[in-house]
Amino acid sequence: MRVLLFALVCCLMTNHTLAAAPATAVTRLVIHGGAGTLDPARSSPRIDAGYEQALAAALAAGHAVLAGGGSSVDAVVAAIAVMEDSPLFNAGRGAVFSHEGHNELDASIMDGANRAAGAVAAVRTIRNPVRAATAVMRDGVHVMLLGAGAEEFARAQGLEIVDPSWFRTEERWRQLQKARAAQRVLRDHDAGPVAAYAPDDKRGTVGAVALDRHGNLAAGTSTGGLTNKRWGRIGDSPVIGAGTWADNRTVAVSATGTGEMFIRSAAAHQVAALVGLAGMSPAQAADATLAEVAEIGGDGGLIVLDAHGDFAMRFNTRGMYRGTVGSDGRARVGIYGGEEKPVRLPALR
Repeated sequence: MRVLLFALVCCLMTNHTLAAAPATAVTRLVIHGGAGTLDPARSSPRIDAGYEQALAAALAAGHAVLAGGGSSVDAVVAAIAVMEDSPLFNAGRGAVFSHEGHNELDASIMDGANRAAGAVAAVRTIRNPVRAATAVMRDGVHVMLLGAGAEEFARAQGLEIVDPSWFRTEERWRQLQKARAAQRVLRDHDAGPVAAYAPDDKRGTVGAVALDRHGNLAAGTSTGGLTNKRWGRIGDSPVIGAGTWADNRTVAVSATGTGEMFIRSAAAHQVAALVGLAGMSPAQAADATLAEVAEIGGDGGLIVLDAHGDFAMRFNTRGMYRGTVGSDGRARVGIYGGEEKPVRLPALR
């Protein structure tokens, strides 16, 4: 009987931990815009400044939610939606094209308070896939919806539906022609030793992790996938546990990189397991997971945040578009290796 009561108490304590985290004055938002072989010699101050401004705009949107007492989930959605609307990133507008000439978009989100999750994959007409993923999560019946069914669901939820031309950019279209001519698939990150892919100098999968003043974590990821992808290919971004994970007991994680290898490593969940079971810090867990991804031929980056506000922005490529802002409103962004630099957050319109 005592054993049974003890087990019941432990179960109740665990459920309580998942349902409600202690309130805290600390808030934090961390974002990424993709990792890869970013080479300053192939860029310019003007181009870099454009990416820094786009990152700052995303940070400003998410920080405004947190500063106003909003939830970590809403902050993640606000930050990612800004990057989805920017033509600079491979997510939403500016997404890459499939072999057939379509923009096929994937996104996911997870609430660390109760491990609720939602995702959409291979959608073509939803302006902000991250909002559709959030609607799936809040509806609570399913976790992932695909293609036309996901679009029908989004329309019924009152989300903004756009003509597919909304996502098109000429640079991405030229990228597809190049890939078709070479009969290769181009990724948003360095191909490394994986011969099936070729390196490309554009990056863009986006993601965010947030901690709100109620102590709750959330994570989200959004992408257009691979240039010239075929056969309905879906990567890690909409896969809970691979591209996205959040649990108040450990960490919130968003990934960018070689999608197949992040799936095979269950990368996002692996980070959480190393924090929760091995007692690693967010940075240590991210580095260990990226090393495991590298062992099977992959690369990329991870952003990680715990319930104390400790965070990491780690990558095993030459660069990763990234940024963070805390309760004090002081933001920092980075592109290449080295420390991030301070940036002024723009006023919201």
